[in-house]
Amino acid sequence: MDLIPAPSVASFDEGGRRYAFGPEPLLGAGPGTEGVARLLRRELGAATGWSLPAAGAGAAADVRLRLDPRYGQEAGPEAYGITVDGTGVELVGASGAGLFWSFQTLRQLLGPDAYRKAPLPGRAWSLPHGRIADGPRFGWRGLMLDVARHFMPKDGVLRYIDLLAAHKLNVLHLHLTDDQGWRIEIKRHPRLTGVGAWRGRSRRGHRASPLWNETPHGGYYTQDDIREIVAYAAERHVRVVPEIDVPGHSQAAIAAYPELGNTDVVDTSALEVWDDWGISENVLAPTEAVVRFYEGVFEELLELFPAEVSPFVHVGGDECPKEQWRASAVAQERIGELGVDGEDGLQSWFIRHFDSWLAERGRRLIGWDEILEGGLAPGAAVSSWRGYAGGIAAAEAGHDVVMCPEQQVYLDHRQAGGPQEPMPIGYVRTLEDVYRFEPVPPKLSAEAAAHVLGAQANVWTEVMEDQGRVDYQVFPRLAAFAEVVWSRLPEPEERDFAWFEGRMAAAHYARLDALGVGYRPPGGPMPWQRRPGVLGRPIEGAPPNV
Repeated sequence: MDLIPAPSVASFDEGGRRYAFGPEPLLGAGPGTEGVARLLRRELGAATGWSLPAAGAGAAADVRLRLDPRYGQEAGPEAYGITVDGTGVELVGASGAGLFWSFQTLRQLLGPDAYRKAPLPGRAWSLPHGRIADGPRFGWRGLMLDVARHFMPKDGVLRYIDLLAAHKLNVLHLHLTDDQGWRIEIKRHPRLTGVGAWRGRSRRGHRASPLWNETPHGGYYTQDDIREIVAYAAERHVRVVPEIDVPGHSQAAIAAYPELGNTDVVDTSALEVWDDWGISENVLAPTEAVVRFYEGVFEELLELFPAEVSPFVHVGGDECPKEQWRASAVAQERIGELGVDGEDGLQSWFIRHFDSWLAERGRRLIGWDEILEGGLAPGAAVSSWRGYAGGIAAAEAGHDVVMCPEQQVYLDHRQAGGPQEPMPIGYVRTLEDVYRFEPVPPKLSAEAAAHVLGAQANVWTEVMEDQGRVDYQVFPRLAAFAEVVWSRLPEPEERDFAWFEGRMAAAHYARLDALGVGYRPPGGPMPWQRRPGVLGRPIEGAPPNV
């Protein structure tokens, strides 16, 4: 069968026997399976027209749900199994998550129309007799979505949670703040969204482009929006990792509250939310008042992202220019008070403070690999983005790591070298390139490799102004990434890309069509997906393996 990601074990009846469903199949939901049963009725019921009533005493259920923790003894807590025979289909999960992933496989087995929002007339439903046993390679299978540069409304985020779940991905990292916008309501600091969520215009294309979109841009999630997003994700066994960037990438916050900036060297009261791309020099002042302000931000954040759903909190920590600190008497005095090693030590002080602060509240800090500079507390984890090197160093030092090297899995990078790619950014990263990404570098020792939690693909949205552009950059490459982090594949050069490509063509593009995803077609962009005349920043040649 054309399943993506590929399961560990799948065997189907060679004679082609199938179980044909009647017009009103019955559902048998064992203890603890109520959540998946509810989703089956809601989502599969919408596509098929089935109401899936509960099988009464003595009645045979066509679809049976069961939890069995023993099922995960070898394949882990997210393992599942599916059996289809003459009595119907049984879905078994080692946990609620495993059972949920079995439901996603069931939808694929039923065919692309199982992803529709309403049934097609005359559609008959059947399943091939067979057996599947499956479980993921990694526990962290994620997508980072940058909603700060271009805001994605709440319904779009919920849609992406569904798309992650359909591909058995289980982490949504939301990049909520940056120089160009602040996207989460903080009640004690209302100007963060009242001012910081809006910019007057946006550069169209890369920062070298002379073009501007003069329409003001912005938006933010209310606290109730965030609660809804987190609950929706939790029901689908997707963890949400919130990111609040400190001490760099903070101009939107400083525009809202000028006292957060380096007021002795910059007239911060004149700053606005940044309308350009790149790295702003306006960074947080290294004062106790600023730290107390952000502790208040994180206090509200922790209430919105419960520990059982969001054990990790991302603090950014990357790309912090030091020019203002070098020129600031306040910052230089602070260096002396703290006894840290210059301006780099100030950045490390910021991160180490919030590392301890979060740990005291039962959370774990994660940040981009720059947070390694100056040393980390034992519980902190690293998102390795500048290549593999930061992740290797962190893992060898005993820190947990999420691999997301920009040279391999930044999905804002262009998908082909032709002139029709819209706003081409970075290296060419084809569907096959992503399929050959390997999260665990071969040079890692076995002990260090155990610290690789998994990987995530990152989507930075400077040149992605709407959902259609995000879809184009993310898909179909996210399907290849999903197989890399779920399935136990051979070494990169030995992977059968033709087999993967065949499954995409046979079924998965049709699934994406049914889901309404505006992916990049294999033959190149459709006319409406192009952006002629808008400058990007293409980088030629193969990306370095660093």
